[in-house]
Amino acid sequence: MFIRIALMATLLAVALPGWAQQSQLPLLELFAGMHRVEAEVAATLDSRASGLMQRTIMAPQRGMLFVFPEVAKHCMWMRNTLLPLSVAFLDEKGRIINVEDMQPKSDDNHCAAKPARYALEMNLGWFKSRGLGAGFAITGIDKAPSGR
Repeated sequence: MFIRIALMATLLAVALPGWAQQSQLPLLELFAGMHRVEAEVAATLDSRASGLMQRTIMAPQRGMLFVFPEVAKHCMWMRNTLLPLSVAFLDEKGRIINVEDMQPKSDDNHCAAKPARYALEMNLGWFKSRGLGAGFAITGIDKAPSGR
């Protein structure tokens, strides 16, 4: 029986790329206007440090919300991150401060233009293709846990 279960798990992992990469982080439903986002929440130092590293696929509606313990000019980088991403830096109310495009495996810093409480990473071009930029509010952010 154990061999059958192990074989089924292996077949699923091969058949569904990214299936084995699913995070154990909590999910938070956010909205950018009519666009729904399933955001994995990185609210601890360890989860923020690993972020989306080593992932090879992410669903179009999926992203990662980084919750920082303090409002500051936070920066992101892409070391060991294999997916091209866009990051929106958000103020305490979820309003977009600025959006930066980031290329995989880069140590280049991408920083908030002003002090931010959150950063929302999505697939490259997600914000631009939906016309979302500075001043646009991401709703549901009030349900995010405190950063620690």
